[in-house]
Amino acid sequence: MKLLTTLVGAVMVAVLMTACGSKETKKSKLDIAALPKATPEQMEALVAKFIEAKEGETIEIPEGFYEMNTQLILDKVNKVTIKGAGMYNTVLSFKNIKTGGEGVKIAGDGITLQDFTVMDAPGDCIKTQHCNNITFRAVNTTWTNDKNSKNGTYGIYPVQCKNVLVEKCEVSHSRDAGIYVGQSENIIVRDNYVFENVAGIEIENSDNAEVYNNLAENNTGGILIFNLPGLPKAFGSRTKVYNNTLKENNHENFAEVSNGQNGNAVTMIPPGSGIIVLAGNEVEIFNNKILNHKTYSIAIASYHITELPIPNHPGWSPFTTNISVHDNTFERTFGVPDLTKEMGKLVAAKCFKSQDVIYDGIIDEKKGKSAEQNPMNICIKENQKDFRFSRFLIPASGAVTEIEVFNDVKPFAACNVEVKTDVKNLNL
Repeated sequence: MKLLTTLVGAVMVAVLMTACGSKETKKSKLDIAALPKATPEQMEALVAKFIEAKEGETIEIPEGFYEMNTQLILDKVNKVTIKGAGMYNTVLSFKNIKTGGEGVKIAGDGITLQDFTVMDAPGDCIKTQHCNNITFRAVNTTWTNDKNSKNGTYGIYPVQCKNVLVEKCEVSHSRDAGIYVGQSENIIVRDNYVFENVAGIEIENSDNAEVYNNLAENNTGGILIFNLPGLPKAFGSRTKVYNNTLKENNHENFAEVSNGQNGNAVTMIPPGSGIIVLAGNEVEIFNNKILNHKTYSIAIASYHITELPIPNHPGWSPFTTNISVHDNTFERTFGVPDLTKEMGKLVAAKCFKSQDVIYDGIIDEKKGKSAEQNPMNICIKENQKDFRFSRFLIPASGAVTEIEVFNDVKPFAACNVEVKTDVKNLNL
């Protein structure tokens, strides 16, 4: 399905419009120049603490700037707390390591990481895998390369974990997702500040998640709820996204383009994306402030829209179903939607201006023949004056001249989706 190759003339005229709105971003308080530099002996002692850690131990990392020459690995040791002297006072730099992808790599149950910064890892700053009860609290991850394309993939990266709490953290400059929780269960992501990543926060192939009270600004996309094919956990359901502020997530997309068969869906996100649901199921988005996104505030899409191959993986579906969007606040930027990515070009060519909610209208024809009959149970109840909604009807050819746009939200306002999550064990 080839979506777009050219834009209509009106869009090219609109390029000349001047974009308005503040580009100021809340600044990090990190200042490594003000920190004492750790000695080689201090860094060797820190590596030894990780290697020799025992169950129930607290690893204290004093104030300072640590230029590490090796990874810090905690392997299958339980109930360990790794604690710095403050998020901006203890800084671990992995710019000089020659082997290994992650800066800090953790496997174990009952782990708490808090009050330190990890920066400039060649791959992920902090990766935790197969952990039960893992907490990130007041942790900062970032990169300082001259070119964003040299940055690592994920800042905070719990994968295949259970009972995940990420709170009061700061994450920036990831070339994929700043906070990524993947293939996991029972998740809270709250009170975090994410900026200048490709994706601010991503919940992928995960169950039972709540994402709230976060500030996401100047990313390419603010918050993503994705189900992607070919992963050990095939599919995820039940995510609530609420009480977040998403502001001016209009940053260029600097994700690394993949040459693999499945591609990389994050590379396709157009600048100016607030929240994206891709192949999601049971997702509720409400009470968010979604401000000044040049392409759209919320996108609801099937995996088909990526134009990547649709594999037949047991348990995975490319369709988005059972979505509730309600009671959000929208403000819009002026100017033309993004023209660097296909979805942005579609919005620019057919809508001419940023939209509050877009729906690609791609349905499972086993459930119905018309998107207007709402077989995928997409429920949208927004009361804002001049609410902008666009549903697309994309033909098999994908020719821009044949794509139809419908702005009537009424077919999607008469249904209800109740998303039930239970994360009370994480509300510490």
